[in-house]
Amino acid sequence: MKLSLVDTIKSLFLPIVICALFTGCSSSQSPAPNPSPLLASDINLIFVVSEDLDHSGQGDVNPITATLTDQGLQRSLAMATFLQKSVLGGNNVTAIYALEPTTHLQTANNYPDMNALMAVQQFALLNRITLSSDLTGTSPYTGQNYPINVSYAPGAVPSGVAVPAQFYPTCQGLDYSDTNGNNGTLVNGIISKGTPGFYVFSAPWKTISSMLAKLNTAHNYNLPVPANYAGPNHIYAVPITPGTTGAPRLLTYNSQVIPAATYPKLDPAAFVSAACSTPTPASITVTGGVGGAVIPANINKNETIYLVRHAEAHPHGYWSDNNYVGAGQWRALNLPYALLGKIAPDQVWSLDPAQSSTGTVSATGQSQWSSVAPALTVQPYAIANGLPFNLVSSIDTSLSSAPASLSNFFFTGNTFSNHKLLVGWMYTQNPMIVNALLSSYFPNGGAPTAPAWSPFDYDSLWVIKIDAAGNLMVDFSQCEGMRSSALPEMPPIF
Repeated sequence: MKLSLVDTIKSLFLPIVICALFTGCSSSQSPAPNPSPLLASDINLIFVVSEDLDHSGQGDVNPITATLTDQGLQRSLAMATFLQKSVLGGNNVTAIYALEPTTHLQTANNYPDMNALMAVQQFALLNRITLSSDLTGTSPYTGQNYPINVSYAPGAVPSGVAVPAQFYPTCQGLDYSDTNGNNGTLVNGIISKGTPGFYVFSAPWKTISSMLAKLNTAHNYNLPVPANYAGPNHIYAVPITPGTTGAPRLLTYNSQVIPAATYPKLDPAAFVSAACSTPTPASITVTGGVGGAVIPANINKNETIYLVRHAEAHPHGYWSDNNYVGAGQWRALNLPYALLGKIAPDQVWSLDPAQSSTGTVSATGQSQWSSVAPALTVQPYAIANGLPFNLVSSIDTSLSSAPASLSNFFFTGNTFSNHKLLVGWMYTQNPMIVNALLSSYFPNGGAPTAPAWSPFDYDSLWVIKIDAAGNLMVDFSQCEGMRSSALPEMPPIF
């Protein structure tokens, strides 16, 4: 039978249409298979490309706040499992370095870039580290997390950021613009030392591509560094075999993660409700002209601060690397659910994770760690609610004057009048900040004092309100409602 021209065209193209509609076939090639996991005997430089406003997956970054979206958070959580299993082959990480957030300010509001930290936090919690659990450097305990290095190098502190009284090279992070070539110095130091292991670097594409290019130049590796951003699922690795003279390879891993667009759902079985404790006093009210109280002239008006502590970080004794542990990830990710209907902030604040403080001692003698736990605890709440996230970076929190400075920062100068803030902070300073605020109302002495915040208490929620007249009320009796002891040791797996 002779076919007409129309019949001929149909016979040629109908199978293609059917294929496209019903089988999803495509003329594009399937992604190349991933390389084998890296070897523990090599010096493995692993580059995680975090997402920012310039380079990200569609829908992964909030264009207004520059933080991750629910979808971007989902991707970061899934990428952690891929990184641990498919790149490290289940081995424990040796060191994690992330972008110093204030070195990369985004939008006209200059929001710090927390996405590089979020890109490796879940991964950090899939690893373990042994530290002392007492103040004498003994009683070793292995906790479910790994510290993230994100502190400043000398001469590279951004303008307006508090300069540390002392710099600690052991917790140095990555500088977005590679000020003074510090990123290259960090990488070259790892190579020169020659210690095999898994060294993970997390930063935006501009920083990662620059690091790879400079690595090429410094060592004549001739690596085929990608000219363009390849997408949010790609991880690059340069394994260097100690004692060899040949140039290493550049390996590319593609997770092919397709994240959900909704906020992560957690297993409800992991949570046991906890009743709020009632400290003494349960609340304090200060009214101008009553009991010797005088309303400070520069106090904010119509302000509310919801004050919480970082998530679980001390699994045994004094054990601490200034990151929270696996159990804390359940609290941090569940915070948007736990605080639903309890608070209504319009912005989220925390301390600069690049500031470091003393924890307990590692096997190598390190005890100074970047303070990432508070900011990472409240970051998921900001993501889930699309809120701007900011850092208090102009105050050195290690100084004895810090509580008074922080009280002035949050409660005076009219900056936060008519605003409601969720603030994630350190439990040791929370009462001191409130006491500094209370003292400002009593210039002649006699101020009431806040209750102590127990080192075992990760659940309390303090609510500080200043009304339109400047009168103060602090409620110490509220809580998130999650029992710490019931949270699983391992983080949720995605």
